[in-house]
Amino acid sequence: MLEKIKQTADFLHSKVSDMPQTAIILGTGLGDLVDHITDKQFIPYHDIPNFPVSTVEGHSGNLIFGSLGGKRVMAMQGRFHYYEGYDMKQVTFPVRVMQALGIKTLFVSNAAGGMNKEFRVGDVMVITDHINLFPENPLRGKNYNELGPRFPAMTEAYSKQLVAIADKIADENNLRLMHGVYVGTPGPTFETPAEYEYFRIIGGDAVGMSTVPEVIVANHAGMRVFGISVITDLGGKDITEVPTHEEVQKAAVKAQPTVVALIKEMVARS
Repeated sequence: MLEKIKQTADFLHSKVSDMPQTAIILGTGLGDLVDHITDKQFIPYHDIPNFPVSTVEGHSGNLIFGSLGGKRVMAMQGRFHYYEGYDMKQVTFPVRVMQALGIKTLFVSNAAGGMNKEFRVGDVMVITDHINLFPENPLRGKNYNELGPRFPAMTEAYSKQLVAIADKIADENNLRLMHGVYVGTPGPTFETPAEYEYFRIIGGDAVGMSTVPEVIVANHAGMRVFGISVITDLGGKDITEVPTHEEVQKAAVKAQPTVVALIKEMVARS
């Protein structure tokens, strides 16, 4: 694995002269943030050695380097999911490459179903913590000390400093910004009403099929992490609407102005 990480990092170094310290993983329907990145350089995933290729509609499959909020950034336009058949090492491989490239701060976004009774479709939730219900941990197996410790702490998986910056930006711009715990599940099925209730009872506010593996590896690598979920549907025993991927995408697109304004300003201030 170390050789593959080095090979991929060396390839990207050969293509990009000014390597950033900030990375962004853009989730379902949120890829339009790249329109706000200037001086863009696109590198398709299929051109990058050892990179998986996203198979999900709404995930474009490009690595983008450029400027956002006055800072150099790299952005993943499309991520990889456990439910696509990738193992956890493949899902999180891009984060390992980020580590090798010198990334210090990682922003992650996703579309999620909400079970917090205060949430509305289109809300943006700052992730303050997560519950990992994936059947496999991305750190399972041999630990390479050069990548991180054998038993990394997850006490502050999501940077409190970055959460505070987000809250300040929301106050200044009158943005409705929720806080909550993200439940990560393997998918690809949407949750049953009983599962939504279960996730709420165990402390979850939103549920999705991504993010947790990348955040675990980013913490293992010593990065600061900030995560947001766009609430694209609501679930529970009292909810009768049936979610579809198309509706999820539409709700995510509707929330994009808030997401773009928040992430752009956060990159500038962090």
